[in-house]
Amino acid sequence: MPPGVDSYSAYQTSGVEWLGDVPTHWEIRRGKALFQSIDVRSHTGREELLTVSAERGVVPRKSASVTMFRAESYVGYKLCWPGDLVINSLWAWAHGLGVSRHHGIVSSAYGVYRLRSKFKSYTRLIHHLVRSIPFQWELQVRSKGIWLSRLQLTDEAFLGAPIPLPPPAEQAAIVRYLDHADDRIRRYISGKERLIALLEEQKQAMIHQAVTRGLAPNVPLKRSGVDWLGDVPEHWEVRRVGHLSKVGNGSTPSRGNAAYWSDGTHPWLNSSSVNQGTITRADQFVTDLALRECHLPRVRSGSVLVGITGQGRTRGMAAVLSMDATINQHVAYVTPTTARVSSNYLHLCLTAAYSELRAISGASGSTKAALTCQDIKRFRVVLPPLSEQAAIARYLDETTATIDTTLAYTRRQIELLREYRTRLIADVVTGKLDVRAAAARLPEAADDQDPIEQGGSLADGLDEEIYDAEEVPTTAGEVRI
Repeated sequence: MPPGVDSYSAYQTSGVEWLGDVPTHWEIRRGKALFQSIDVRSHTGREELLTVSAERGVVPRKSASVTMFRAESYVGYKLCWPGDLVINSLWAWAHGLGVSRHHGIVSSAYGVYRLRSKFKSYTRLIHHLVRSIPFQWELQVRSKGIWLSRLQLTDEAFLGAPIPLPPPAEQAAIVRYLDHADDRIRRYISGKERLIALLEEQKQAMIHQAVTRGLAPNVPLKRSGVDWLGDVPEHWEVRRVGHLSKVGNGSTPSRGNAAYWSDGTHPWLNSSSVNQGTITRADQFVTDLALRECHLPRVRSGSVLVGITGQGRTRGMAAVLSMDATINQHVAYVTPTTARVSSNYLHLCLTAAYSELRAISGASGSTKAALTCQDIKRFRVVLPPLSEQAAIARYLDETTATIDTTLAYTRRQIELLREYRTRLIADVVTGKLDVRAAAARLPEAADDQDPIEQGGSLADGLDEEIYDAEEVPTTAGEVRI
């Protein structure tokens, strides 16, 4: 329990499963008592286009990593104003909602709700509550459908949801406390993310030096003719990746065909897998029928996988596959076809070339940056003898081990801080913790923070899930309920 925070002195049964007991002086109101549904349409479609981020709530689309299609016209889109609650009806259960601080337009498939005059002061508390883990359970139960990623929340269903309400002065203290806690946690995480960036930069420099210059300090050099390689050892060769390996990508079997997924045994990987470094597990599996009918590649263990699409960090990132698997269309496999190159060394080369691969993927002028299999085939790396490849791999394993340990520890600290923040918000907005005394002792500067603007943005630098109503991701894990 945080310092200066305690339970309330008396509780009552709420009658709501996810809410449990609440303080005796709190009320439980239905959504329709607090909100009215707003449906005002744009006549020009020229207002600021907004979208829903799982991390940050309602944000301008231009500030988010949205790589899917844009509509030809936004005439008829719904208008929202600062203080309105915006809900993507298909992704309400997965943090696809939040209170907007912007005036703009959202998809006509979104729900827009405005607090009634009596409850206008509750705007920030509502933002915390509807994005809390306990309330997500309520939203999932109220959303109807067969597949988890096709559940839809209607206006009627949301307006029937129970909302716990503390008295006005108390809700102000709750918001004050959560803003302060959020600011402190964000500062901690920001510092640790800077450390991670520095460590990754150091590791990248070590790998680049080893795979382009080798380990011998005074070896004769020659010009490689490749910008990212520079001068390389005289006895090394410069070769295209396609001359050393087979390159291809996969696809996503139809989610509507249960025969492709039900009781599947073949690991199926999406682009997030390349963040593992060494891929040892899969979360999704496809059937023999999917492999045959969808022409999925059988990628053997020892291949290198490369993320080829997306605005996040995965595009251009490489990982070694340590099991047989198949992949989706957002990943390329690079399988060595000659004994002259080892998988580990090829992985190191592509890891060292991360920035260069990113640059290539954005050079086509497309609004959606992407690598192609042809880009990877044409990409040139430098090839030392096998004995040196093995020596370089051993050297880097040893010299980067401490960095890897520190990176893993720091990332785990960030995970724990996020988990702590999530649990703290849930306990406070559902009345499990009384923060009134702690809020009274906070410095005035705590009120400067705005959770509607910064509420979920503790994932700086990470891939961001964007939930646009017309843009249902085809690669997300889909669960039938």
